[in-house]
Amino acid sequence: MARYIGPKTKIARKFGEPIFGPDKVLSKKNYPPGQHGNARKRKTSEYGIQLREKQKAKYTYGVLEKQFRNLFDKAARSRGITGEVLLQLLEARLDNLVFRLGIAPSRAAARQLVSHRHITVDGKVVNIPSYSVKSGQIIGVRERSKSLEVVVDALTGFNHSKYPWVEWDQPSLSGKLLHLPERTDIPENIKEQLIVELYSK
Repeated sequence: MARYIGPKTKIARKFGEPIFGPDKVLSKKNYPPGQHGNARKRKTSEYGIQLREKQKAKYTYGVLEKQFRNLFDKAARSRGITGEVLLQLLEARLDNLVFRLGIAPSRAAARQLVSHRHITVDGKVVNIPSYSVKSGQIIGVRERSKSLEVVVDALTGFNHSKYPWVEWDQPSLSGKLLHLPERTDIPENIKEQLIVELYSK
């Protein structure tokens, strides 16, 4: 399966949530897409509910099935609550942190910035979106990329105090991962326990 590049509004309507950010169409059509989207809803099975939650998490963070499974296995082997550790691992991805720091307007844009070698970690260019950032590492914009329109526009007016687990330094256009976020700090509406139950079958 390749990465999804189709209409994002269609996916947001499927889950009934603006998982890719503010969505004007979703606010008007808050029901699933398709011919029967506005018809009476059928009862979803327990497995269907769990699968839906996993799909929501994958679309939210832009992760493919194999990557997601590997992260879950790593979370299951780690200390702590598996579901929370899974979300922490997703939050520690380089593309996600570029988005959280306000360097890019979306995770898809952040992934592109990383892939095109515009982002550094501790001063060295890293072009792997799934790179796992460690606490204390500094994420920056490459010197020749600081004037990129997408970066300048994204940073304009961005509230850098939104996420307490990262720290931003405006003069150098760089940010630091202070620590992995607590579950209560992660704003995504994901019921991670359902994902754990799905993989535990």
